[in-house]
Amino acid sequence: MNKDLDDAIAQKGRHIGLVIAGTTVLWLAMTLFVGPALGLPGRYALLFDLAALAGFIYAVINIFQLWRMRQDSQR
Repeated sequence: MNKDLDDAIAQKGRHIGLVIAGTTVLWLAMTLFVGPALGLPGRYALLFDLAALAGFIYAVINIFQLWRMRQDSQR
């Protein structure tokens, strides 16, 4: 593998890690603290859950892309 490809793989891995961590923190904060503090109805919790699900699906897609990048670089 060359250095540019290694850097691209590392960058994508960091991006995925930040997406997962950020999604989890925002989801928990909105569901457990912000929503109840503002007195939002329960249906907004479902909205926060669906937004978090979208973030996690985005992360899974990127993990698959990262896996493909590593597979292609090893050939």
